[in-house]
Order: sequence, then C-alpha cells, then structure tokens
Amino acid sequence: MASPTTHPMTRPVTRPVIRPVIRRVIAPAALLLATTTACGSGAGAAGEDAGAEGFPLTMSNCATEVTIDGPPERIVMLKSSAVPYLHTLGVMDRVVARAGDYPADYYDTETRAELDNIPLLTDEMDTSGHLQISKEVVIGEEPDLVLGEVDNLSRDTLDAVDIDLLEEPAMCPEGVKDPGFDDIYSQLETYGRVFDRSDEATKAIADLRRRVTTLEAEKVGEGRTAAVLYPTVGGGVTYAYGTRSMAHPQLEAAGFEDSFADVDERVFEVSTEDLLARDPDVLILLHNSGDPKDVEKAITQLPGAEDLTAVRNGDVMAQLFNFTEPPSALSVDGLERINDRFGQ
Repeated sequence: MASPTTHPMTRPVTRPVIRPVIRRVIAPAALLLATTTACGSGAGAAGEDAGAEGFPLTMSNCATEVTIDGPPERIVMLKSSAVPYLHTLGVMDRVVARAGDYPADYYDTETRAELDNIPLLTDEMDTSGHLQISKEVVIGEEPDLVLGEVDNLSRDTLDAVDIDLLEEPAMCPEGVKDPGFDDIYSQLETYGRVFDRSDEATKAIADLRRRVTTLEAEKVGEGRTAAVLYPTVGGGVTYAYGTRSMAHPQLEAAGFEDSFADVDERVFEVSTEDLLARDPDVLILLHNSGDPKDVEKAITQLPGAEDLTAVRNGDVMAQLFNFTEPPSALSVDGLERINDRFGQ
C-alpha cells in the first residue's frame, strides 16, 4: 500500500505457464489507451487468448507504452489498489499471489474470501511503509502481469524478464493532473479491456455513476470547510492533500469547501501554524493501519490543536487510506462514509 508521499509491498511453480509476449516503448501520455487488431491468424505466445477480440491491446501506463497479446492469466498484486476493480470484473481467481497489506475493513465478505484464497508472499514493510520483497520471489510465481510498483522491484526490473507491470495512474510519478471520479470510471474501463471484460466494466461504471450522483445530492458539507490530512502517529510530520489528490473531488462531492483548494500538489507537509490559519471545520485523517483513535490523537494532541474548530467541535474522522486515495471504487465507499459521519 502506498505511503502518503509515494507517487502513494519462493514458492517454485513447477507447471509450465504460457504467458503473453509484452512489448514496450516509452510514450509521453500517462493515461492513453488504444486497441489494435491482431494480424494474420492471431496465434502467439498468449495461446488460446491470442485471438481474443480487441487484442493485441496497447496502452500507456506511467509514460510507458505496453502491448499485451491476450488477457493476463497469472497476476501478482504488490498493492491492494486494484482489488475493487478485479473483484467487480470477476477476475480475482487469476491472482496467483499477493504482497502488502489488505485491511479487512475495505472489503465485503465475498472479496475477503477471495483474498483469503490467494497466497500472501509477504507483508513486510520498511519504516517508511514501503513493501520489502525481492524480485526472485515475484518472478518465481511466473506472472504475466504484476499490479503495483514498489521501490525495490521496478518496472525496468520486470521488463528485463518480460513481465508486465501496471500501476494505478494516480500513483505514477507524474500523478494525475486533475483527479476525479471520472478517473475511476476510466480505470475500470481500462481493466475491462485488459481482462476482456468490457461488458462487466460498462455495467459497473453505470452503477458507480448512479451512486456518486446520489451522494453528491446530499451536500452534507454545504457551508463548511474541510481538510484531508495524513498525520504521523507517535509524532512527526503532518501531511495534507491538495487538488492533485482524490481528496479534493471527494470533499467537493460531499459539499465541503476544501481548505487546501489553493495548493496544486497531491500531498505535502503542512505546519500546525498553517493548519490553524486555515482552521477547517472538519478534518479527515487518512491512515494505513492501526487504531483510528491513535490517528486522531496525532492531530488533537498537537500544540495549539485545541484552537482548531474541527477539534473543538469533535468533527474529526479517521479513514483508511484507500477510501480516498488512489481513485477507485473504494473512493466512492469513502465518500459514503464521509456523508454518513457528517450528515448527522
């Protein structure tokens, strides 16, 4: 799972695996997706999938162009961000291994059962919250697709052994310039094409659009300001989220005025003095794990925090990180939780 500053962790396989041949060249666009039609018989390294309609599929991810000959069949997840998409499309059974943290609170009973059936390679993190895993462990699973890039297992490392990697666009180094709910729909459409499940993606997008429209109509935050923070439990830096994060459109959808709407960054350090000067009516505190009360204390026990309107009125809410960032169906769940908390 990504830390707040991340742009935001062997078993031998003896049976032979045939996986898609993946070709890459550097491309300038981060979010472009295009399809091309296979020439000739359509036969290739992807076996029976090589002739699937819409393949080969060419897309750009984190400024790298990727071509996949057929729907991936062996997936390793190094971050949890893709889980809502894969569950919705009904392809969780293609995930052969996972690594990182997958808090149960994110998922319904069915999704948790799917995750329980997927072997966990490791959930070891360093002190900065970054996953620690070796390339040998991941390569040993013989994946044709890895979801999520980590510091010690880069796209280039996997590229050298012909394994594809896809990262959530919001977690790419360049990020997303103007993130919003449309990015959720776009990414769901992208995964629909990658896994040849476009019909399922279209239906899911329509359902999400209806949910967001209903939640926006409630306007629970109308007339109030709010800020989204990532405090360091136990003392340390406090981070805030600006307009290049999903926090901004999420607050707007709930009817709040974003206290950091003037900051054109995804995440940045914020001082107590700046927080006091902006004095938001509501504080939403993101965290990756642990007791929500400890997360709240990390803010309420800051020197001078008693002068914050949100603290004085008890309008402080701790929320798991992926309920806001990066854009996914969980961001819609997070909006619903915000509405439930502050619409009372």
